[in-house]
Order: sequence, then structure tokens, then C-alpha cells
Amino acid sequence: MLDIAPSEFLLVAFIALVVIGPKDLPKALRVVGYWVGRARAVGRQFRSGFDEMVREAELADMEKKWKEENERIMREHAAPTADPASPHAPDDEPAPVMAEQPQMIEHPRVEPTEQPASAEQASATPPEPAAVDAPVTENRAAS
Repeated sequence: MLDIAPSEFLLVAFIALVVIGPKDLPKALRVVGYWVGRARAVGRQFRSGFDEMVREAELADMEKKWKEENERIMREHAAPTADPASPHAPDDEPAPVMAEQPQMIEHPRVEPTEQPASAEQASATPPEPAAVDAPVTENRAAS
């Protein structure tokens, strides 16, 4: 960008101090900083607008190439004509589509455990976990 040597910068700072004065120098530097910031913002905006225009032009060019390639492929692999001698002649009915059938997944059946009759029994004996892979048997108490 700008190549300013330290000695050149000190010379400019000394001249600014003599010409502007030490009292108004901070205000002058603030104004210069403001305008440098504005110039950078305008440069960023210009660059982003230019980049966006280039990107749009590249996308339009790619879309054009894809369209041409698609048309070329469609011409090369055109639909077959209605030739009765051909074994692959198109009929009135479309060809069946083969689809994989979904497999049924069987989940293990889990039976609820018996609940204790009172709150005292519930706190005294914790319930046993139900076995998932083991066969489930029903416990029927004789009443």
C-alpha cells in the first residue's frame, strides 16, 4: 500500500505539531482518522460489490455450461423410438419400478412388574429390572 519510512513519519508528525499546534493536534488526528475510516468503508463496499458481480458472472457462465452439457447428453441418449421389432419398444404402460420392501423390526415385549401393595414395601424392596432378551413369563398370584 503506502510505503512510509519511520523517518518520513517523524518528519510529517513534527511538521503537523508545528503547523497545527499541540492544542488542536488531537482534534485534527480524530478528523483524519474519521476520514480514513470512511475511505476504508467505501473501499470495502466497492470490493464486495465487485466480488459479487464477478461471482454472479461466474455462476451465469457455469449455468450456461451445465445447460449445454445437459442438452448434449439428452441428444446423445434420446428416448427410443416406437419400433415394434425392438425388444425395448415403449408400451402404453410404464415399466414397473423395483423398490426394496421395508423390513419389519420386531421389538421385545416388556411386561410391567408387579407393584407393592403399600408404600413401606415399595421403599424396602426395590423392583427388579425386567430382562429384555429373556422370554417373558406371566406371574399370576393365586387369590
